[in-house]
Amino acid sequence: MFLKRKYSCRDISVACVGLLTVANCLGITGCGVAAQPESARTVAAFEVPLPSETDRNQFLAVLRTAAETEGMHLDAASSEELKREAAVSPAFKMTMNATVWRGANDAEAIASAMDQPDHLGQVWISFFTGKDPALNSRLREGAMREIMQRWPDTLSLPIMPTGAIPLHRDLTRTPSGYVVNPSEAHKYDVASAGRRPQ
Repeated sequence: MFLKRKYSCRDISVACVGLLTVANCLGITGCGVAAQPESARTVAAFEVPLPSETDRNQFLAVLRTAAETEGMHLDAASSEELKREAAVSPAFKMTMNATVWRGANDAEAIASAMDQPDHLGQVWISFFTGKDPALNSRLREGAMREIMQRWPDTLSLPIMPTGAIPLHRDLTRTPSGYVVNPSEAHKYDVASAGRRPQ
């Protein structure tokens, strides 16, 4: 039944960025992940506590406003779409899968917001370098200013030198953000793993 489902361009676009974000999170040394273009590199990432549907809707509204202010747009999977994907496999369970795009035809992914089965309700928002870093920086600053005001328990996530985010199970929470658990540091190039994103 899953294979017979007709997918829209929007479905495919959101899914592709979701896979890109998962790939960023799997940037383990020696895993053979192909190098990404510099424009797709993750430059900042945060975990935002969004336990309720109200929180998630408000978060998406904030992100949509920030995107539209910079001439971008937001695509987000609906609750029904997320439930259908979770029914295929528990590994696909999410409460959010959203992407900020530049261009009417989704020319470039600018930011991604999603959670995964091991951190449901704790949404990770990642911002990419982009082909116009100044524009992307304005989006990031505008969005995060509002997000931090509404959800002050938001924490930074470490970005590896490769641009990858470590797996959730390999992170340790601190008052100022997450760092790589020392016992798992051997999996990563951790020269700057504990550095807070700027």
